[in-house]
Amino acid sequence: MKLPAIILASNSPRRAELLRRSGVEFRIVPSEAPELHHDQWTAREISQMNAYRKARSVAKRFPDALVLAADTVVSMEEVWFGKPSTLEQAYEMLEKLQGRTHHVVTGICLLQLRSHRQRIFSESTAVTFRSLDAVKIRRYLTQVNPLDKAGAYAIQENGDQIIQGVSGSYSNVVGLPMERLSAELRAWGSAPEPWKAVSALASTSLSSLSPRPSPTTQFPPQH
Repeated sequence: MKLPAIILASNSPRRAELLRRSGVEFRIVPSEAPELHHDQWTAREISQMNAYRKARSVAKRFPDALVLAADTVVSMEEVWFGKPSTLEQAYEMLEKLQGRTHHVVTGICLLQLRSHRQRIFSESTAVTFRSLDAVKIRRYLTQVNPLDKAGAYAIQENGDQIIQGVSGSYSNVVGLPMERLSAELRAWGSAPEPWKAVSALASTSLSSLSPRPSPTTQFPPQH
């Protein structure tokens, strides 16, 4: 079964580049849905719910298309790290993350309204930071723009300066878990799934998730 036209409901250049490299044909229609945050929700719940809201807002305008939306959350010990609004906030985030392991969770929603089909899932990657002093943090912040990045960093932009190791999908930290997404797109094109009601999102989609064993990437030590 051939996939319908794909729309990426995101203006993230990193997600667009990942899709292009995988050979997926798509067009970009950024979602205007505001992101929700709630202290009682887990990283998986918030990322999946926001991904669904983004996909839904675009799918209403393009019901025949297969809309792909994503939301990435950086968390450590139930503390959220969103996009910093100032360089001072970016510095504070990196100072808290340095020398410790946090998780990058990306929620994905594939939605086609015309066929009443949707698929919602998420992937989590553990990222361990090097021990960083003030000089190293400020040096990194002069080399990247942290204000459009959750957690104030980008693994693909001088990431070896601040990151010691990654356990899980590298592309997930960039913005899309391409290994899982590619498998989901293949499955979408071969076997339709029954419609899942929005009200059942938390009870069905979230409970069905289970972590997968992933390789660990170690970055060389910095001197």
